[in-house]
Amino acid sequence: MGFNIVLIEPEIPTNTGNIGRLSLASGSTLHLVKPFGFEIDDKRLKRAGLDYWKHINLNIYENTEEFFLKNEGANMVYLSALAENNYCLIDYKDEMFFVFGKESVGLSKEILLNNSDKSYSIPIHSRHVRSLNLANAISIVIYEGLRNLK
Repeated sequence: MGFNIVLIEPEIPTNTGNIGRLSLASGSTLHLVKPFGFEIDDKRLKRAGLDYWKHINLNIYENTEEFFLKNEGANMVYLSALAENNYCLIDYKDEMFFVFGKESVGLSKEILLNNSDKSYSIPIHSRHVRSLNLANAISIVIYEGLRNLK
């Protein structure tokens, strides 16, 4: 049992490090899609992932085209603050891919338009908050998925 956490063009090394630790703790595989906003050997990335980084099941892709080509046919859902579907409606399945965009702008409009029926958001109940921290959002979705599969 496990999920696939996909970060398209992550920008913040500490977020990526924390998400790496989360992927290991949840039995998930981490997929990182370039370009990154940091170097993969960044000290902040390693510090946030602590000494767990070497144990993470990690796949790195040069760009989104390579990612989608190598994972063609995979069961994917897309997470965005702009999506209309509530994440609680996800039909969680083992080995599902959860695709997240970069911290500053999220997923591209093209990805969201092409996948609107498979795009979900986490409700935010304050007009003063535009989005959740990426690592927090991934934690919510992944652990809800684990709960659903049990």
